Amino acid sequence: MRFERVSRPASILACLRARAALTALTALILLLGALPAAAISLLRDADIEHGLTQLSAPVLRAAGLNPNRVRVLLVDDSSLNAFVIDGQTIFLHSGLVLKMTDPAMLQAVIAHEAAHIANGHIARRVGNMKSARTAAGLGTVLALIAAGAGAGDAAGGIAFGTASSAMRSFLAHTRAEEAAADRSAAYFMQSAGVNPQGLVDVHRTFQGQEALSVGLQDPYMRSHPLTRDRIRAAEGYVAAAGDLPAIDPEDAYWFARIHGKLSAFTRAPSWTQRRVEGETYEDVRHMREAIAHHRLNDFAKARAAIDAAIALRPEDPFYHDLKGQILLENRKTDAAVVEYETAVSLSPRNALLLGGYGRALLANGQPRAALEPLENARSRDFRDTRVLRDLALAYARVDDTGMAALTTAERYALQGRLEDARPQAQRATRLLPRGSAPWQRAQDVFIAADQSSKRKNR
Repeated sequence: MRFERVSRPASILACLRARAALTALTALILLLGALPAAAISLLRDADIEHGLTQLSAPVLRAAGLNPNRVRVLLVDDSSLNAFVIDGQTIFLHSGLVLKMTDPAMLQAVIAHEAAHIANGHIARRVGNMKSARTAAGLGTVLALIAAGAGAGDAAGGIAFGTASSAMRSFLAHTRAEEAAADRSAAYFMQSAGVNPQGLVDVHRTFQGQEALSVGLQDPYMRSHPLTRDRIRAAEGYVAAAGDLPAIDPEDAYWFARIHGKLSAFTRAPSWTQRRVEGETYEDVRHMREAIAHHRLNDFAKARAAIDAAIALRPEDPFYHDLKGQILLENRKTDAAVVEYETAVSLSPRNALLLGGYGRALLANGQPRAALEPLENARSRDFRDTRVLRDLALAYARVDDTGMAALTTAERYALQGRLEDARPQAQRATRLLPRGSAPWQRAQDVFIAADQSSKRKNR
């Protein structure tokens, strides 16, 4: 598991390039472009993201959405929140996932957010926001959310008040939309064979929040207004559903695995060790033990525990991925390469596994061999800035300075460091073949940085 930083408004906005017509949101970002803002971090883990895909796929299909196109990603934030910014990504705060106590509750949140997509609530607010399908568009909106949450320098307080209002306007749904999304979510869950009681249980989790001052309310409460009428309506959906389905054993397993791995990496190892004996699934128990021992720098016990998990599920690519991470972080690079190679052979299209394999090859002194899996990972997932860093190192070590400069420029741009990205992009355009695809990518970053610089100097 690792953290991925998403760009600030001042940088990402430049990546939008000049457009003939701007959406209302893009125009707003232009006004906020000079503001400092903390970035949002994504928690990236192949195992957890696979589990979220397993849980979300039935309700997404019931909503008429393609599970291969709509991704569910984790935001590194302990508060309780979930949101959508376009038709392709549902974001869940890690704190919300840990708060859920069964798979139906987590699926209810996903179904509710999917309903906002299926019902056109997002489309009506921001129009056809094509840029949100790119790293630039994603970073723009996430940066707006970060700014709206009040992150950044205190000197920008008045400006951040504007950003906060904009964020609430963008994310907040009307009570009518919430009622419609609940109704649709209950239908999606029932159609998917998921117990709609999860929707009621989620609402009850937030019950009483309206009595708190705004500053004490969970973000989900502020962007998803809750009323007693909504709880009663959800209870009505459950009553009308008749016989409720039991929790699917596969759903229960993947929920336990998501919950177990997330808590093992984000909570104290002692917390995990006190509770791991109560874990229902033996392989998940071993995985949680492995993470706790690894975080306590006990390599021997960590390796023994992950080996025990692999013995129970030898064809599971994500346990090999975790073992590879443990080995790599303990400088056992030869063995790490073997584990990542196994993981990729079992799931050859997974971008995070490909990135891990390339990283292990790079650490093992094989930069030329690392280029292929790293480029493959980059082409499959634009969000992974760590892959861009590893690519820059690999290209530098094989003396391809033009590509090293390009990937460094792209990484800086995605991280909001356009002032650093500009000279790297300029260098790449000098070194790469003029008119080639990499040369054009370098030009895009340079133009974005140049536009940002001009706005700042006005």
